Amino acid sequence: MGIGIVAVSHSLRLAEAARELAVQMVPGGAVAVELAAGAGEDADGSPILGTDATRVAGAIDRLAASCDGVLVLMDLGSAVMSAEFALELRSSDVPVRLASAPFVEGLLAAVVTAAQGASLDEVAGEADGALVAKAAQLQDEPQAPAGSGGPEREGSTPAAGGLDASAPASAVSRPEGAVVRVVPVRNPAGMHARPAAMIAQAAGSSGLLLRLLPDGDPVPASSMMRLLAFGARRGDEVELVGSPDAVEGVAALFDDGFGEMDGAPEPAGSVSSGPGSAGARPTTLEGAAAAPGESAPVTAEADGPGILRGLGVSPGRAIGPVAQLGAAIAEPGAAERLPDDEREAEAARIPSAAAAVAAALRAAAAHADGEAAQILEATALLAADPELASASAARVRTDGVPPARAVWDEAEAQSAVLRGLGGRMAERVADLHSVRDRIVARLTGHEIPGIPDRADPFVLVARDLAPAETAALGRSACVALVTEEGGPTSHTAILARALGIPAVVAAAGATRIAAGTIVLVDGEAGTVLPDPSAAQRGAVVDEEAPTFDGAGALADGTRLPLLANVGGAADARAAAEAHAEGIGLFRTEFCFLDRAAEPTVAEQVDAYRGVLAPFAGRKVVVRTLDAGSDKPLPFATAADEENPALGVRGLRTAWAHPALLAHQLTAIAEAAAAERAEVEVMAPMVATVDEARDFVAACRAAGIARAGIMIETPSAALLAAELLAVVDFVSLGTNDLTQYTMAADRLSAPLGALNDPWQPAVLRLIGTVGAAGRALGKPVGVCGEAGGDPAIAPVLVGLGVTSLSMTARSLARVAARLRTVTAEDCARAATAALGAGTAAESRAAAAAALTPR
Repeated sequence: MGIGIVAVSHSLRLAEAARELAVQMVPGGAVAVELAAGAGEDADGSPILGTDATRVAGAIDRLAASCDGVLVLMDLGSAVMSAEFALELRSSDVPVRLASAPFVEGLLAAVVTAAQGASLDEVAGEADGALVAKAAQLQDEPQAPAGSGGPEREGSTPAAGGLDASAPASAVSRPEGAVVRVVPVRNPAGMHARPAAMIAQAAGSSGLLLRLLPDGDPVPASSMMRLLAFGARRGDEVELVGSPDAVEGVAALFDDGFGEMDGAPEPAGSVSSGPGSAGARPTTLEGAAAAPGESAPVTAEADGPGILRGLGVSPGRAIGPVAQLGAAIAEPGAAERLPDDEREAEAARIPSAAAAVAAALRAAAAHADGEAAQILEATALLAADPELASASAARVRTDGVPPARAVWDEAEAQSAVLRGLGGRMAERVADLHSVRDRIVARLTGHEIPGIPDRADPFVLVARDLAPAETAALGRSACVALVTEEGGPTSHTAILARALGIPAVVAAAGATRIAAGTIVLVDGEAGTVLPDPSAAQRGAVVDEEAPTFDGAGALADGTRLPLLANVGGAADARAAAEAHAEGIGLFRTEFCFLDRAAEPTVAEQVDAYRGVLAPFAGRKVVVRTLDAGSDKPLPFATAADEENPALGVRGLRTAWAHPALLAHQLTAIAEAAAAERAEVEVMAPMVATVDEARDFVAACRAAGIARAGIMIETPSAALLAAELLAVVDFVSLGTNDLTQYTMAADRLSAPLGALNDPWQPAVLRLIGTVGAAGRALGKPVGVCGEAGGDPAIAPVLVGLGVTSLSMTARSLARVAARLRTVTAEDCARAATAALGAGTAAESRAAAAAALTPR
């Protein structure tokens, strides 16, 4: 018979969507879900919002004949009253429970649990605990413990033999005669709703337990919400304990990647324990994702025990002892309320502490260059935000909480808002927490957490770094960086490349390496090897750092200009010292960021001249303002744009503010006239031929001879021939081109593997642009992060790229790699990469094509 479910909502559409989501978790329609939603239709046939007790009663009665019990879930307000009244109106006597569960999450949990044949009380308990997983993800307090149930109604009985979820999971006893097996999480998304539902169904009432290794508590497989809350990610290991049949059935789901592999590369180092290998464990410590181009695990015998794999985001190899970030600031505990006569003085401490933090960050920015300076300035602005300080002070005055507690609570409230906005705004939570910790440290007299202050070289290992922490790397003795989170285009990766520090991100298990352990970090292969052998250490020590003489070329003499990406005058001077042949990307945002109003033309001219001066007589490609998305400007972009990454950014800001572009082009032309650099100008975020044509006309009107565009959207890549017919050159921004092609936010750590320029779809678009450039005889440059990757550089050349632009510290490595290949080699590697079906296969095919025969 089983348990039936009634969903009561003011909105029929909401109820239908929630039911659709829930029943997808239990294929085959094993659970009956009735809807009692809305209050009918108006004269035009449009649904009326509201609830109707008679509809609820009718839904209960329809389920009564085929169910042992009925669970009723309600959305809000009058839905609760309608459900309660329905118990008086119904004609059946089936046991009914009204659940106080969250509507969508509760319905999903209830359906999955009911499909296992659970009792009414067990189904209600899982529904009421449905926020546990979300609360764990957001580091919040759960709203109700699983198993607490809802208000009892007539005909209901206490849970018999059900799991007492209020007890710690470690207290759950193992089933008698259980077998043990360890399995890796293989699917890219880890333990989300669908895999959790599949496990719960497969385990049924067998009593199977799962434990996240190395030190997680046992979790019952029957509880989908508990499975979500324990947070298994790709590359983690999970211990299964239960009857042989249950263990075998659930292990098969893990081995199959829950049907979600679909060509995804294996988590590097994963080893299946195999049937019957109770307690078997892999011999390698698994990473979150395979390093680009590596599809097979590196075994202990091949590379040493305990090797970790992640994403190599900054090339080079380094050896050093592991050091971790300074201890995090602890959450202030509950304290007695402040007396009324002390509150004003205590509240006044908060603005001064925030101002001190902002001043310290600005001082650090003054000693930094380029990207690091910009990020520190942006974080300083966050610390100086009057809303954080004033709202925190108001909590002290109104509630009497101590200043540190008030700042913590207000920061958490603001973090919740950012998380709710999603996308790149959610990425700012880490920045806000960094500022919060610094202010709390000032208020409590604690040391500010951050990069270790030590003189000897070290390898920094962390879960992730806040931008302010990453920017401080350049002033430390850090020789390499390893993080468990992050992606190839995160602030961490970008600044590591700018500093020339080898870096590996998304390396699951990295923080479990003991402090002081000597590790070898390979930022190109994406590996971290603890306790390398003497021979391996010697090989790294004996490596000679490559040099660049200022003339990029292939082995056959083919010229390939190597240019620099810069963000200001300091970057330009460093690029000139590194012998860059010119500037392939001058980001002009530094002149606009942190301004409440547009800088004047004169201010812009002075700033631009500082960048052009070190490159007199050489090419400098200036990108016009790339505002919007993660670089909002109060005078150019809307603060409430719903999806800024796909909104008004780059050249699109000129639609509403044409004077902004006109003033900038005037300033660029005046700066170019004052200096002797060969200035070219390009626009970001172009998607149509009309946009390109209008931009070229604006440049010509300002007296700029050479005008081009960035290729950052799939649209622009597909229209490359038509665009090159109206512009003088194009430059591929591989960071944005990859994220828009793969529909994956480049700042999202879980999507790091998708944001890989080796993705075949991205390479094919680059090839389309390169072919158009060859046909029309016009330059095609690359100024995205891929331009500084020695591994992919020959492939880009083979695809038709005529120049590469990168951070100054990458010039020597890229130049050294290109000197080992000919134009024919590059063409062969490009053809091989284009024929592959996955990113790993593309990289492997290119490497094989370039291997000497």
